[in-house]
Formats: sequence, C-alpha cells, structure tokens
Amino acid sequence: MYHGWKYDTEGNCTDMPNEPAESNFKSKIHATAYPCVEKGGIVWTYMGSRETPPPMPLHEALDLAEGTYDVGAGMRECNWLQGLEGDLDTSHLYFLHHGAKQLEDTEPGTADYYQVKDRAPRYVSLDTDFGSMYGAYRPAGPGENYWRIAQFLFPFYAHIPGDRTMRLRMWVPMDDGHTMFYVLDRLGSNGRRVHDGTFINDEPTTLLPNTTDWFGRFRLESNAANDYRLDRDLQRSGTNFTGLRGTFTQDHAITESMGSTLNRTVEHVGTSDIMVIRIRRRLIEAALALAEHKVVPPGVDDPEVYRTRPASCMLPEDADWLEATEELRAPDPRPVS
Repeated sequence: MYHGWKYDTEGNCTDMPNEPAESNFKSKIHATAYPCVEKGGIVWTYMGSRETPPPMPLHEALDLAEGTYDVGAGMRECNWLQGLEGDLDTSHLYFLHHGAKQLEDTEPGTADYYQVKDRAPRYVSLDTDFGSMYGAYRPAGPGENYWRIAQFLFPFYAHIPGDRTMRLRMWVPMDDGHTMFYVLDRLGSNGRRVHDGTFINDEPTTLLPNTTDWFGRFRLESNAANDYRLDRDLQRSGTNFTGLRGTFTQDHAITESMGSTLNRTVEHVGTSDIMVIRIRRRLIEAALALAEHKVVPPGVDDPEVYRTRPASCMLPEDADWLEATEELRAPDPRPVS
C-alpha cells in the first residue's frame, strides 16, 4: 500500500511501480506466503517448512458436499489445551450442562436416564494411531452398560461422543492465551444439525461485531467482562445448575476462568481425568520425538488415520468395548450425497 508493490499468491513480487522500469529489484523480494485450500467451509493453511505440504487429514466431516454442513467459529481467551481437554472430559456433562436435571425428568431406558442416575462413569483409555481414545461406561439395563466413546486426534482435533455423529471440533492456538475454536456439523434434510450440541445457532453464544484488532473477531457476547451473563435468579430457580445459558457459554466460562494458561502444578487430577492425562503424555511424547529425533507426529503423513468416529451405545456387561464398537466407529462407506 505504501509504494504499490504487488505480490502473487506464492509471495513473488510482480510489480514495483516506484522503481525504474529497468530495475530488477522486484526479483529479489519475496513475501512469506502459505499455501491454502478451502474445505468444509474453512480455509486451511500449511505453515511448515516442507516444499510440498503434507496431505489434508481425511476427516469424514470434510467429505460433506456444499449445503450439507454448517460451520461455526469462536475465540476463547485461554490456552488451546484447556478447550481441547474440556471436550474430552465426559463426566462434566451432567454437572456443568445438566446438573439441574433430576431422574424424574428423564425417560427410563434412555442414555439421558442412565447419565443422571450415575454421574460417576468408569473409564478405560488407550493410545491409537491418530492420538488417543477413551470409553466411559455406566450401568444401564439388566446385564448392560451405557458407553460414551470419544477421541483426541493429533494435533488439536476432538470427536465428542455421539450416535453415528459426523462432527469435527478444532482448537487452534493463536498464541499462548488465545484460541480459535471451529466446529463442523452435518446438516439434516430440514437444514438443521443432525446432532444437537454446541455452538451454531445457540442464541446465548451470539458473537460481538468484528473489530480490526488482532483478537477482534469471533468474540462471544457472553464473556468475562459481563460475567458471562450469569443469572443468579435462574440458578436459584433450580432449573439451571450454573446460571449460565448455553452449553458453549458454560464451557467458555469455565475454561477462561482457569486463567489464560492454567497452572497445572496446582491441579488435583482424579480418575475422571484419565483421558486428559493421556492426551498430555501423547503431546509431550510427540514434541520430544520431533525435537530430538525428527519424527513427525501421528497423522502428518498418514491422513487415513483420521477416518474414525466417536460412539454412544449400550453394550452387554461382558462385551469387549473395542471389538463391539468397531463398526460404530467406522466412517460411513456410502458416498456423500
């Protein structure tokens, strides 16, 4: 803008109108440029050092055709790992989000019923070729358990439990204390999301108008400055456990109020944090492997590892949860219409 220099999308300077016509100075100037691709309503960029970018991760949600998905974004003023870990913490669902729900409010035999009846699930977890996975189970009907299975996928993706869901959640660090959250949801034939949940079209999570400063976009209207619109009267009524409206606003308030970067030396981790602990170990191991041995993190050169789904189901008490849910966790083999 200052001198009219023009660049192409690869960062090459193509014109210097304030230089003499015979000058070759423009051939010596190169701006940093990052290759981009548009997929699923999101612009993805590669910021690494390879001359040829690694392949795009083959998330099933990115198979969706135009008009069959909805994408939303929001900024969170805290470290990205705090947001990611919240997605992979299943026991908070029936405290923070449904803490006011009573057993008589639920329909017997449903997942809702079993989660209210037993708010302390048991856990198993394991490492996978894409990252980590956990299974949380509770007693259900006679001889059955209700299972919620979710996944962490390198480097910052989360699959939260659902019934054949096709949802991709991403926690992208902007710096140590700011994070961009993206969610990509499949739409039904009526134009609504196939699975209820998080962010898009949730009235309490409307956004403030964009400003031009670096952190001026995708800011939530309910934020620390207005105490996340905390309503004590609503809380006293017994119909809302937190007094905060909207699941995303509730998560937003909790993770930001930990501080911009949680001091993990003062944490008290319990059995319900088994997945959080595993994720941290996986990230540390991957960082050390890259720094010390130049081993790239899982998924970078193998995009097929992302072809997986979370699950929510009833299983016999003696069932092998991995074997029994293999088909549920497999992506839909049918072509996307």
